[in-house]
Amino acid sequence: MGSMATAQAGHELLFWERSPPLAILAAAEIAQVSIEVRVDPNFTKDSLPILLLHSDREELEGGPSILRLLARTASEGSVLYGANALSAVQVSHRFSSAGLFRVAGCCVFVQVDQWLDFSDALVSSAGLEAVCGVIDQYLSLRTYIVGYQLSIADLQVWGQLQASLQWEKIRKSGKLPHLTRWYDFLSQTSPLKGLLERHAPKKSAAAERVKEAAAAGKGSAKGTTETGSFEIGLQDAVQGKVVTRFPPEPSGYLHIGHAKAALLNQYFAQKYKGRMLMRFDDTNPSKEKEEFSESIIRDTAVLGVTYDKLTHTSDYFSEMLDLAERLIKKGFIYADDTPLEQMRAERGEGIESKCRQRPVEENLAIWKEMVAGSPVGLTNCMRFKISVDNPNKAMRDPVAYRCNLIPHIRTGSKYKVYPTYDCACPFVDALEGVTHALRTSEYKDREDQFYWVLRAQQQVWPGLPWVHIWDYSRLSFINTVLSKRKLTWFVQTGLVEGWADPRMPTVQGVIRRGMQVSALRDFILSQGASKNVTVQEWDKIWTMNKKVIDPVCGRHTAVLKSTKVLLKLSNGPEEPQVMIVPRHKKFEGAGRKATTKTKEVWLDQEDVQLLKEGEEVTLMDWGNAVVQAISRSEDGKTITGAEGQLHLEGSVKSTKWKLHWLPNIAELVPLRLVDFDHLITKKKLEEGDALEDFVNKKSRWEVDALGDANLRKLQKGKVIQLERKGYFIIDQPFLKAQPMVLFAIPDGKQQAIIPRPTQ
Repeated sequence: MGSMATAQAGHELLFWERSPPLAILAAAEIAQVSIEVRVDPNFTKDSLPILLLHSDREELEGGPSILRLLARTASEGSVLYGANALSAVQVSHRFSSAGLFRVAGCCVFVQVDQWLDFSDALVSSAGLEAVCGVIDQYLSLRTYIVGYQLSIADLQVWGQLQASLQWEKIRKSGKLPHLTRWYDFLSQTSPLKGLLERHAPKKSAAAERVKEAAAAGKGSAKGTTETGSFEIGLQDAVQGKVVTRFPPEPSGYLHIGHAKAALLNQYFAQKYKGRMLMRFDDTNPSKEKEEFSESIIRDTAVLGVTYDKLTHTSDYFSEMLDLAERLIKKGFIYADDTPLEQMRAERGEGIESKCRQRPVEENLAIWKEMVAGSPVGLTNCMRFKISVDNPNKAMRDPVAYRCNLIPHIRTGSKYKVYPTYDCACPFVDALEGVTHALRTSEYKDREDQFYWVLRAQQQVWPGLPWVHIWDYSRLSFINTVLSKRKLTWFVQTGLVEGWADPRMPTVQGVIRRGMQVSALRDFILSQGASKNVTVQEWDKIWTMNKKVIDPVCGRHTAVLKSTKVLLKLSNGPEEPQVMIVPRHKKFEGAGRKATTKTKEVWLDQEDVQLLKEGEEVTLMDWGNAVVQAISRSEDGKTITGAEGQLHLEGSVKSTKWKLHWLPNIAELVPLRLVDFDHLITKKKLEEGDALEDFVNKKSRWEVDALGDANLRKLQKGKVIQLERKGYFIIDQPFLKAQPMVLFAIPDGKQQAIIPRPTQ
């Protein structure tokens, strides 16, 4: 359902201060429509302009929708929509997968509306230059995009380029002469020239944002940033000799923070033409499972992360037992049987352990007990002898080895004592030839410890090479925990279905909810490897995802089951009539679907609530109909039925409401539409916050619906759009005894797609 409103004086145009929508302002000036212009302080660079239509109590969002309204409202509207709103320009070209239809060797008719829709592809991205190249070829013999006069297609494309971070660089490259000629020509015409001078007298908004982006890449000590930079140099990096590693612990599924680590390690290995290793840090039998190892291998493959070698820390357990004896003999580690809680308290207060001065012989004897897993050995651990009261508490004699009798997932019960991560990581990194260890900045305090341990190990293990640490910012999201311990708590308490629950920030969780791998990769790589603190809104990544799925996913129709309204058409077909229509009007690759015309059709309650008796409406993919009667419940709040008459000769352009409908046939598919919210209610948990106090107990809700019969054949994982409801991914395909289960995919607009329950 759509609306046709009228722009009048007193309406307001809201936009982000640093990106005035010049195309809309130009269209309003040409159309002689008076609009109040106002900067909204709550808008960000990702916000779309909004036109508030006060007389109709409605609003339009985004350049294309607002431009359509202005063009239709103006007395010269037919000019702004081209010489004829239905006329088209014959174009012969190949369309890229970035947004246009893919057509080879034939002609297509491109209308103004299609160019408005296509303009969404003109955003700063790796593919912008290629998209501009398509337009450049198209404009080789043209002055305007559609016809022989300026239209809103010209204004929108020009406005998108003007606001792009990359366009100025592309324009100056000289590679696109026709597009550059067209752009420069429009920039010198009225009213665009005047708008540029008024709104960007010195520097365009795009130029300011380029400057800001460059500054952000240098790092910032405070605040949050949304993008990062790869323009960093790894210390002592030599082409062809850099070795990085991704060391996940097989104690849970990969989350998107791990995905960033994997992709960054791969990036730098490729940048320096080196190698990347993936090594399972399997040093704690109490937490590790084969299930987790398998899921990590599967997820890295899904992300497109490749590595030169897969290893395990457990591959080096025998060497690490040898290493322990050497460290003991040199006095670098000692045995300590202080109770755990007391040890923690002493470390916190800077108190020396009573065991710290044990002689080497005693430490060696206890070590043998630990290796054997004897009662004496089980009460002891081995600690590095670094410092008692160093201001950096990570340097206060950390544990190096501890006993564990639980069988290991790879070595079984062969070993009774295992190295800690702090002990194993420097040693195995060096043994495997890792030159650069990338770690998140949360480990910055442990950097000194890493280097101290590595130096000690080098003294007892000749030839052990050096390893450089590069720390980068951890990826964080609002209302989200990425701590594996906290995610494990959600799984173990049953608050989620498992690690792949669509509310979980795991790779499998977000993909199950409808995140496309390409969007996930692009988002993570857009963060770069800088040390800036990044706390992200989820809206940004889901907006990127929408740009991937919208151009290609098939369109289908559904109505909510409990409130659906039956519209009886007095002159409707006596027998069902089947017609074949595209699943996606702008992407032939989505295939085709069957739509059945019947004498009775189902409508959504909220749509019918907007209608009046005697009003003419459009039934999408069919034609117009006149609503003749509307029946209501006794309290008048609910519509129980409607009657109407087809008026197929009516103009679809003249109707205010465009309605999606379903035929009243037995083949309709029962659906269960599911939507989700964040797992925690607080944007950012602070130290000392109890996780259980901030659990969102209403993070999932669902509603039953009926969908068109074409949904029956779709398989699990298929992404679709339910018209006017949103994007969905099929989690459970159609089964005769059960409804299809569809998960709502966020589109970046911070609102629920499925209505929340009232209680």
